[in-house]
Amino acid sequence: MTQSLAGKVMIVTGASSGIGRAVARRFAGEGVKLVLVARSAEKLAALAEELGASALAVPADLTVAADIARMVETARSHFGPIDILFANAGSYVSGDVAEGDPDLWDTIIDVNVNSVFRAVHAVLPEMIARRSGDVVVTSSISGHQAIHWEPVYSATKHAVQSFVHGVRRQVAPHNVRVGALAPGMVLNELWGLHDADEIKRRAEAHEGLLSEDVAEALLFMLTRPAHVTVRDLVMLPQNQDL
Repeated sequence: MTQSLAGKVMIVTGASSGIGRAVARRFAGEGVKLVLVARSAEKLAALAEELGASALAVPADLTVAADIARMVETARSHFGPIDILFANAGSYVSGDVAEGDPDLWDTIIDVNVNSVFRAVHAVLPEMIARRSGDVVVTSSISGHQAIHWEPVYSATKHAVQSFVHGVRRQVAPHNVRVGALAPGMVLNELWGLHDADEIKRRAEAHEGLLSEDVAEALLFMLTRPAHVTVRDLVMLPQNQDL
């Protein structure tokens, strides 16, 4: 028997585009109260207006510790205790290490690793005290194997995987579930794809996933009965061969 998510309070980071935006739209249809977080205030405001009173836009830079604290406090004061954190905000870099920019790597690590650690840290105490809550982090197939054309990005997702598995073991006795959602190629803005026709064509050619596919996978994870934890959900385009 699945769980209903109606009335639950959910923070979605990286909500202004791609997977985060698709998740917000899908979960609004399930009656979830959504706290939408990203750097783009204009895009967040438009999405919150589209979704109505059940959505709150909270512009924030998650590389700034004070912004993470404000995100959580704003969510609590507006909707109440947080039931779900979807730590989805991320950034991407590829290329050869010998020719890379270590300063850019620092930014990638701040977004993909440090902000995730801090966001999870911020919501866990209340979830533990209430003996209820879900945390899902957006990982990647790159977190399950080292992909040679994106070693720095792969390293950040390996860090996320280790963190998720360790935290899950710590909080399991408190009825808090922690999991990772690891897609392969997703046809969205993170990969420089903006044209709807191109995205449709490539999805129909089985070359990539849609952001909406990932949202459906997340819904599956979170609606399992309370005694079921989906530790890792790895999903790939049908013809992605890694």
